[in-house]
Amino acid sequence: MCGMPSAETTRVSTDEPEPVRPTKEDEVASTGSELIGGPIGRRALLGTSWWTPVRVVALVAIGVFALGMVQKLPCYDGAWFFGASSQYTHACYSDIPHLYQGRGFADGLVPYFDKIPGDMEYLEYPVLTGVFMEVAAWLTPGSGTIQEQEQWYWMVNAGMLMVCAAVIAVCCARIHRRRPWDGLLVALAPAFALTATINWDLLAVALLAAAMLMWSRRRPLAFGVLIGLATAAKFYPFLVLGPLFVLCWRAGKWRAFATALLGAVGAWLAVNVPVMLLAPDGWSKFYRFSQERGVDFGSFFLVLSQRLNIQITAETANTYAMVSMVLVCAGIAALTLTAPRRPRFAQLAFLIVAAFILTNKVYSPQYVLWLVPLAALARPRWRDFLIWQACEVAYFLGIWMYLAYTTSGDAHKGLPAEGYQLAIMAHLLGTLYLCVIVVRDIFMPDRDVVRRAGDDDPSGGVLDGAQDVHVYGAAARPSRHAMHFEGPQVEWGNRGPEESSL
Repeated sequence: MCGMPSAETTRVSTDEPEPVRPTKEDEVASTGSELIGGPIGRRALLGTSWWTPVRVVALVAIGVFALGMVQKLPCYDGAWFFGASSQYTHACYSDIPHLYQGRGFADGLVPYFDKIPGDMEYLEYPVLTGVFMEVAAWLTPGSGTIQEQEQWYWMVNAGMLMVCAAVIAVCCARIHRRRPWDGLLVALAPAFALTATINWDLLAVALLAAAMLMWSRRRPLAFGVLIGLATAAKFYPFLVLGPLFVLCWRAGKWRAFATALLGAVGAWLAVNVPVMLLAPDGWSKFYRFSQERGVDFGSFFLVLSQRLNIQITAETANTYAMVSMVLVCAGIAALTLTAPRRPRFAQLAFLIVAAFILTNKVYSPQYVLWLVPLAALARPRWRDFLIWQACEVAYFLGIWMYLAYTTSGDAHKGLPAEGYQLAIMAHLLGTLYLCVIVVRDIFMPDRDVVRRAGDDDPSGGVLDGAQDVHVYGAAARPSRHAMHFEGPQVEWGNRGPEESSL
């Protein structure tokens, strides 16, 4: 009999795992390894060199991040400062240098407390991101021309964001202990390098990646604190608490979830309450701006608006986005409670964030950063990952070429609206494709490469190897077959009140 181990015989993640070699199970990884000498041999001495997988992944991430900085060189040398469309034709736009002066950092204004001249009034970013921006401003030399200061500000931010990128790659390499090389999916992701220094999203992404590492190590309080901090830097990280709640419901792990939730709420309040009390108007600007913002770049709403020549108000878009998100959340909850095996935490975290992106009224090109580490953990397969990345790179080029078209006057350099709509559809379809593959893996666990290697849920922490308590549908009936497996046995998937002992 051949196939993957059944639910009852899956190995729980151990402290000293044998690494999975992607060149042995992934055709694309095997082919790509020819560039560095071919797949690892059967007699290779792993773990005996300074060049451990985690260190290699970290160095590769830093190197590719540096290449992304080089890609911004045409803008650094002048396109940010001279000519309205040149920063778009070179596809090297970044918010960072523009907001140094545009949000008052050049004038020493204090975020949230001091009003900004112009229409925005206050900084429109969450508090922890505002702190990050302010620290970078403190490190930026105040001498020289405004152009030189903006160049320094971008460079300082790039250095800080590079640290975030390394943290993300290392966390992804360590969450699945037997699959450290999956961190290369993050380190080598083209869209990751291209969008890393457009905005400050990497701060929240790094905090979320660190949180998921803590959860995988069965440290729910540290996980919760990091989730709270990540949510204080960007809105989306709190979404992962939803699928985690349903997973803990299915496994009966209420204490772990309650600990995580308390940690998240406490950390978020610790960051936000001082600003909320002392500068309520500045603190609330992010939330008011998010609510009032109209249909914008990258969204399906924009395609509908342009194709049908209709005006979609912000209120209408908010309503449709909210209803769509609620329906998707209900679907993910049903999937979690009725799947033949309890889904992996990383799979559901990817699905919930992808759903938020697909239903949102705006998709800035750097939002792909939210999904890259989650995609690498949910579906660590190079072919599917690169298909999705190709769609995201197409969107990255499409939005800049569209902006070049709209800002070049009668010259019409770039991509017209019809071409940009195709780029949006490429992004939407690419993300949907990866979502479908992940859902298929949940319904057909034998297609999940993580579980095919013999693990249960290495990112699941207390959920890894736990018995089910609340299951519905066909999954509630015990499996009638099992494969023999040498090693620790887990009666996973059967209804029972307690976690199996090992």
